[in-house]
Amino acid sequence: MNRELQAENKIQKISYRIREKGYKLSQIKKNNYNYEISVTNEKQKLKVLVYFGKKGLKTVVQGNTDSKFYKEIYSIVSDNYQIEFNEEPDIFYSEYIGTDETGKGDYFGPLVVSAMFVNENTQVFLENLGVKDSKELSDKQINIIATKIRKEFPHNFNIVIISPQKYNQLYENFKNINKLLDWAHSKSIENLLKIFNCKTVITDQFSKKKLTISNNTKYNSINFIQTPKAEKYIGVAAASILARNTMNNWFHKKELEGYYLTKGASSKVIANAKDIIQKYGKEKLSCLAKLHFKTTNQVLNSIIKEP
Repeated sequence: MNRELQAENKIQKISYRIREKGYKLSQIKKNNYNYEISVTNEKQKLKVLVYFGKKGLKTVVQGNTDSKFYKEIYSIVSDNYQIEFNEEPDIFYSEYIGTDETGKGDYFGPLVVSAMFVNENTQVFLENLGVKDSKELSDKQINIIATKIRKEFPHNFNIVIISPQKYNQLYENFKNINKLLDWAHSKSIENLLKIFNCKTVITDQFSKKKLTISNNTKYNSINFIQTPKAEKYIGVAAASILARNTMNNWFHKKELEGYYLTKGASSKVIANAKDIIQKYGKEKLSCLAKLHFKTTNQVLNSIIKEP
């Protein structure tokens, strides 16, 4: 594989990881000697560049190196998820419900939210199983671990799968991805609270607003915790693995149906979507993709411009 292709693959993986953390991301741009993306939060903007040359690949993050935002992005880019930011010390919870989601950065595929109840014994089992943040595991490892979790704890988890078709319908109502995520997280949590008398819920933070379920007076005694990098809690990490495994299964099923879909939101995804529209029409795309992504307009515009 030549270095330019290696650089493209690397920037796509970096883009996927950053988008999964909920940051806004530009499309990948190719320059003479590098690929670049821009990452933004509410106040700041950074650039991530992957250079390719005779000496190999080099990844650079440009921006205010003293900011917490820079350190967070740098940790994602460098695969170092252990960097500390002077946050509150970790607290051990003997039992809790952990939730996480996957798919919000993927043009194709469902949005999946998973909730997992753990107690002390469950946590020991998961630790021995090698459970950690799904972004640090290969798809093969995720599928193996998820199969064991499903077999050992068939009643400890709840998964909400929002298919692309359903996602597009819901997005028309919510007009906001965070509101949609709030609905899905709240639903998966409530489904488990019907089974387990649990007093703590830990969610990987996707918004600064509280979950809707936490405002329900029925759950006043429950401590709802929303925190960045919540995958450090093994129950949240297990939920992330189950969510990712569910999405992998969806992609595999579509492959068996003849649809070879690319994860993420790269130039390959645009080509993929264009091919689907030309073969099956836009209605089929609504069953496979999240149409509110900018990708949809890029695809449609590229088709219009063709002679």
